[in-house]
Amino acid sequence: MANLATSFLGIRSPNPFWLASAPPTDKEYNVRRAFEAGWGGVVWKTLGEEGPPIVNVNGPRYGAIWGADRRLLGLNNIELITDRPLEVNLREIKAVKRDYPDRAVVVSIMVPCNEEAWKAILPLVEETGADGVELNFGCPHGMSERGMGAAVGQVPEYIEMVARWCKAHTRMPVIVKLTPNITDIRYPARAAKKGGADAVSLINTISSITSVNLDSFSPEPSIDGKGTHGGYCGPAVKPIALNMVAEIARDPETAGLPISGIGGVTTWRDAAEFLALGAGNVQVCTAAMTYGFRIVQEMISGLSAYMDEKGFASVDDLVGRAVPNVTDWQYLNLNYVTKAEIDQDLCIKCGRCYAACEDTSHQAIAMSPDRVFTVKDEECVACNLCVDVCPVEACITMRQLPKGAVDPRTGATVGDYANWTTHPNNPMSRAAE
Repeated sequence: MANLATSFLGIRSPNPFWLASAPPTDKEYNVRRAFEAGWGGVVWKTLGEEGPPIVNVNGPRYGAIWGADRRLLGLNNIELITDRPLEVNLREIKAVKRDYPDRAVVVSIMVPCNEEAWKAILPLVEETGADGVELNFGCPHGMSERGMGAAVGQVPEYIEMVARWCKAHTRMPVIVKLTPNITDIRYPARAAKKGGADAVSLINTISSITSVNLDSFSPEPSIDGKGTHGGYCGPAVKPIALNMVAEIARDPETAGLPISGIGGVTTWRDAAEFLALGAGNVQVCTAAMTYGFRIVQEMISGLSAYMDEKGFASVDDLVGRAVPNVTDWQYLNLNYVTKAEIDQDLCIKCGRCYAACEDTSHQAIAMSPDRVFTVKDEECVACNLCVDVCPVEACITMRQLPKGAVDPRTGATVGDYANWTTHPNNPMSRAAE
């Protein structure tokens, strides 16, 4: 059996599945239930400074995007950081860590952008016995209007500055949680590393409005006829998160910086993809809010079976395996040529492939009078759209042309060039000169 135990920054947990800082980790009752269900760790919902309590809205806090089958694809939330007293949270964190010493307990914190505020809260968290802190530089709503959250995370200089403050005032590992609401994720990651952060976690939620009520003309969720942008999360954000994790993992300036992957993890396969792209563990929120804490058992069993099948003895054997295969477009192999192929035994004659290709792509699929669909190799550019719109798995596949074959579309011999840097159509290539 594969060993799922992880040591992230020296923080040990029995598996790589942590609950992200969010409503599921807002109190001792929730966290104890989560640990009993099998979660390897939690990031406690974001704590603020001592003083007047945070006041959340008392109306709806979530908007949603659903698939055609009512499956939840994304949540938009307008909830702020914890509105529970700081001393209550600290007491509960201490009790949980005492009773679950084998589980990871990291505490998310967010205070105003001055050194004294960070210096004041860090010893209070450290006294609980927590394993580390996560600096919330990602929240895009509410708190950002007060100069915190994403307002800090969008300015690399601020990230570096606060990370350096925190490293100076605590012995705990410091994780910087990054906002995706930025053009290039590499710059805030570099700033976090330059400031001495031990790791980064990403992505936090994406600034969004999920829908508008067309009767009241208010964004959802609506609070007395008004709405605001919120933070978007769930399965729909996974592609964005994977890309940002990969960009940090392959950037020479942040190579080796530990990453906690967040964003749409719903299945063991999602988690494995984050790990393969360089994450040392994953954090989950929406899946737990949709299906309950017990979903972690499916994640554990699925990842364990996959690792056994691949012969991986530990999670470390999987971490980063895909990073060398992430490259820039210019280095893709243009000598790799494929054509679509339709399995007539599996085809249900729905015509989706034909409609998509004929109307929006390259007119590379023919339809006979009796609705038999075939691929015209001389027109097929191997875009893969037909595969993606086909409702029958494996009905349409991509067939690779062997080296030396003639591409019926271009007339070129497969094997003439390797990538764009040597392609004769590239004005910067030697071949063009």
